[in-house]
Amino acid sequence: MTAVVFIHGTGVREPGFSALAGRFSVGVTALRDGLRVVPYYWGGEHGAALAAGGASLPPASGTGRGPLAADAPGDDDTADWAALYADPYAELALAAAGSPPPAELPPGSLPPDQHLRTRLAALAAEGDGPAAELGPGLARAAVDLAAHPLLAAAAASLAPDDLAEAAARCLTARVVAGLLDSDAPLVPVGATRDAVAGRLSAALGASARGTERGVRSLALRVAGSAASRAVVRRRRALTEAAHPAAGDVLRYLSRGEAVRAGLRTLIAGLEPPVAIVAHSLGGIIALDTLVLTPLPQVRLLVTAGSQAPFLYESGSLPSLEHPAPLPAHVPDWLNLYDPRDLLSYLGAGLFPGRVTDVAVDSRQPFPAAHSAYWTNPAVYRAIADRLP
Repeated sequence: MTAVVFIHGTGVREPGFSALAGRFSVGVTALRDGLRVVPYYWGGEHGAALAAGGASLPPASGTGRGPLAADAPGDDDTADWAALYADPYAELALAAAGSPPPAELPPGSLPPDQHLRTRLAALAAEGDGPAAELGPGLARAAVDLAAHPLLAAAAASLAPDDLAEAAARCLTARVVAGLLDSDAPLVPVGATRDAVAGRLSAALGASARGTERGVRSLALRVAGSAASRAVVRRRRALTEAAHPAAGDVLRYLSRGEAVRAGLRTLIAGLEPPVAIVAHSLGGIIALDTLVLTPLPQVRLLVTAGSQAPFLYESGSLPSLEHPAPLPAHVPDWLNLYDPRDLLSYLGAGLFPGRVTDVAVDSRQPFPAAHSAYWTNPAVYRAIADRLP
């Protein structure tokens, strides 16, 4: 009788593990008779936990003990900028949405956005210098904004000063968002950002008002600040919900021997042939264990959505450093990956002839794709076809 050891991935705890292992057992035994499914639940004993009850977490907003208390200045402004980094044109779009229907202009008059477009062209001609403290991208952003169709509708809704300030914030957000998109190691602080925005406002024709925000979109301000404050207030809940996944990885990479020892002990008590089926971090645990310790009763390793190949290639796999080959005692390795799962990686190119990569498409977007393996019939067919 083939024993199939099922190893879960990050963040899994009871009662979720029992439900997951049960679903796997039903799926694999439906295609193959005579299997003994043996779950390995490492999350309870070896998974990450906030041992001191969350003493490392800063106080929640509104307690009066931290920098983000409810009455802290700039909290709304920070949320506004977060919304603009996500969509630099958001403020202009909201202003445009509230603009009146276009009216016929008197003969000889210029459209209300024409002066701003002219100033944007002049600003673009200066290059990136006016926003040098932030980084590159200002000239390109000014050219794009000068040609943007939103300006006409936004100009019909905003006073000239407010339009210039909104345009300056759009340009500033574009430059900062470019830094974030490129994973730049340095991002200027808010005071520098605000100084640039104020300077650009003046260059675009706004009256001198320092770094005052002017008539910001109420919808943007309220929505942004509400989301920001909700996240800060719920930081403990969010951390407690999310930390097992990240914490499990960090704990394993720093103190992984205990979980590997538990797996070795479990396998030692099983009659061959044995197959290991492991998800996500479970695949790393299984591979490390098999590399470090010959376990001849294990005839097949199956990983699904595993980062083990990536850790090996990046020099982070505890048991094996690139370019060392996979030891001869490691069994056949079937690596299942979902092209939409950004946490799944390929092994055949790293270990030619030792790993078989098989794509299984759940038709789910990421991150749902990372958790959809065990409801995908293609996964069970691939496993059943290879079991000893």
